[in-house]
Amino acid sequence: MGYRSLRQCVDDLHSNGQLVVIDEPIHAQLEAAEIHRRVYRSGGPALLFNNVVGCSFPMVSNLFGTIDRAHFMFRDTIDNVRRLVELKTGSGSFGKNLKRYWKAPLHAIKMMPKRRRSGPVLARETMISRLPQQTSWPEDGGAFITLPEVYTESCDAPGSKHSNLGMYRVQLSGGDYTTDTEVGLHYQIHRGIGIHHEAAIRHHKPLDVNIFVGGTPAMMLAAVMPLPENISELGFAGVLAGHRIGMIEQPGQLPIYDQADFCVCGTVEPDLLLPEGPFGDHLGYYSLAHPFPVLNINKVFHREDAIWPFTVVGRPPQEDSVIGELIHDLTGPAIPTVIHGVKAVHAVDAAGVHPLLLAIGSERYVPYEESSRPEELLTQANAILGQGQLSLAKYLLIINGNDDPTLQIKDIDGFLQHLLSRVDWQRDLHFQTCTTIDTLDYSGNALNQGSKLVIAARGPVQRELARELPAGLSLPDGYGNPRICLPGLLAVEGPAWQAPAAANEPSTSELSRHWENQQGLESLPLVVVVDDASMVQQSLQNLLWVTFTRSNPATDVDGVGSTMDNKHWACRGPLLIDARIKTHHAPPLAGDPDIISQVDAMAARGGPLAQYL
Repeated sequence: MGYRSLRQCVDDLHSNGQLVVIDEPIHAQLEAAEIHRRVYRSGGPALLFNNVVGCSFPMVSNLFGTIDRAHFMFRDTIDNVRRLVELKTGSGSFGKNLKRYWKAPLHAIKMMPKRRRSGPVLARETMISRLPQQTSWPEDGGAFITLPEVYTESCDAPGSKHSNLGMYRVQLSGGDYTTDTEVGLHYQIHRGIGIHHEAAIRHHKPLDVNIFVGGTPAMMLAAVMPLPENISELGFAGVLAGHRIGMIEQPGQLPIYDQADFCVCGTVEPDLLLPEGPFGDHLGYYSLAHPFPVLNINKVFHREDAIWPFTVVGRPPQEDSVIGELIHDLTGPAIPTVIHGVKAVHAVDAAGVHPLLLAIGSERYVPYEESSRPEELLTQANAILGQGQLSLAKYLLIINGNDDPTLQIKDIDGFLQHLLSRVDWQRDLHFQTCTTIDTLDYSGNALNQGSKLVIAARGPVQRELARELPAGLSLPDGYGNPRICLPGLLAVEGPAWQAPAAANEPSTSELSRHWENQQGLESLPLVVVVDDASMVQQSLQNLLWVTFTRSNPATDVDGVGSTMDNKHWACRGPLLIDARIKTHHAPPLAGDPDIISQVDAMAARGGPLAQYL
């Protein structure tokens, strides 16, 4: 159904049994988030909090809480989006498949924003302090907008055609911000708003920013979509919503989305930065306070029947995991047309998305020669790392699809076993050092700074993978509790991490030296050093999260029998990844005990949410 407003969406979900109304008084600070997390984990409904303590606006969450509900919300339009993405990216041909694409020109009309002189969002004005002050985790630096749709245009090319709509978190309170006058605007280095901000600085002008909250859920999804450069977010939202997005245009003003529930209007001065954060983020840790741009508030508008949508992020899976799955559903089939030779790419949600990327490529170079050396895979890996948000990948594991055509990209267990049984550590490791990583990833040596590792594996099976500990396995003092987590993958507990005494010495050097003459390690190509091996062994999710969110390839990857040849680092094996918590890491997220007890009591009282809490 093509919703025109958030209220229409809420009513539709409620009438179809996919939303529960909560009339009990609920605090926006921590309590709503704790309820949301529990209901999401149980696969429960969307939640409408009608009685927010100290606030006149209702709040709604968990709209995207299940993939079935996400598809339900876009049930009448999602196939139209798929067809247009296919045509725009070249994966479909209008002339060769008229039956599938004959309506595409009609849907394409909806990609053009519609000029409006006014709209429901301008009905009333309010202040930042009167908005829901929603916080998710105990150490959050203040209240945040967690589903913002941040709209900007470029000084170089004004107008909606070259606009950017992105989801960048917005801090409403706390820190050094002046109440009702300033809010924090956090955006990462690869985002489109950064290009607009750079242009404004170059022209010595403030950057006009409008933050929309609410409206059709299509606008929320459009704000996080990794769209090709030739598809605008407003255009995508129009097709997904089933109607042209109305933008209120007034002389000298940045356009405002007419059906938004709220709109915060302001300007970012070129040289004003204030500490933003901390914030419990989607990697499962706090992103700490750092200087980020400040939005000076001009106006705060809202419609008469405004609803405040929010989500809660944290260690995956969370609601944003479903959003990621929906995005992959829409854009995944187009990847082979964008990066030739690449059959599939999967950003692993359990590892925090950006820390781990899996890819299935193809080897077509010199087909008349038999070779097990990755060649085209490396070209494809470089192309992947040059694509938008994929450029933030920290570990990229790529294999040759022709070695096992039945392997599915989302079969992570099977993928890792396929790679580990074929990889050659003396040839297949390719580092990028002193480069950029995700702003939210604290495994690197500074904000935005870290390294990348491409592991490319091709050819026949080289080894059988151990399913049991090798006989006679020995460990140096301080190491213990070895656990087989996957065939060929061993987790070992190490002592509490300490910075190496010597520069360029790996923190696992004691273990790698101890194993120099250890026999029987051929079937264990990968060893992860952790703080708690039993926890890591409990689930694949635990293994992926710990391994890839707590390690920086350039500093935390070591190996037995390591060598450097023409600046190519290699090892005989096993490869060691130090995934212990380091002193420079951000703290992991944990709920507030008092709030947890309050929600436990709420569950005990019964009511419409009891079964989900």
